[in-house]
Amino acid sequence: MNKTLSSLGLAMRAGKLVSGEAAVLKAVRNGEAHLVVMAQDASAGTAKKLADKCGSYNVPLAVGFTRFELGGAVGKPQGVMFAVTDPGFARMIAGGFRSTFGGGEY
Repeated sequence: MNKTLSSLGLAMRAGKLVSGEAAVLKAVRNGEAHLVVMAQDASAGTAKKLADKCGSYNVPLAVGFTRFELGGAVGKPQGVMFAVTDPGFARMIAGGFRSTFGGGEY
């Protein structure tokens, strides 16, 4: 398994990851999210809504992997979006996205 996906799973087991659209958007609005992760195969509407919300609240957004890869990393059949609520995990996961997908302002 990819190191970035393993880090995502570790954050989930540590209770530092929020999943699901409503919970992720709430974490962004409340200032709890340090990084938002979205699957590259998210619908256009979902991607726009999440990108706009993250942009408004200055929360980094990392896009990559499929919904099945992200879900598998956290023990679910699929997962489209997650909010990382711990700054340490956010740095580690963002670094993994940079090394896997290159560039980015995560």
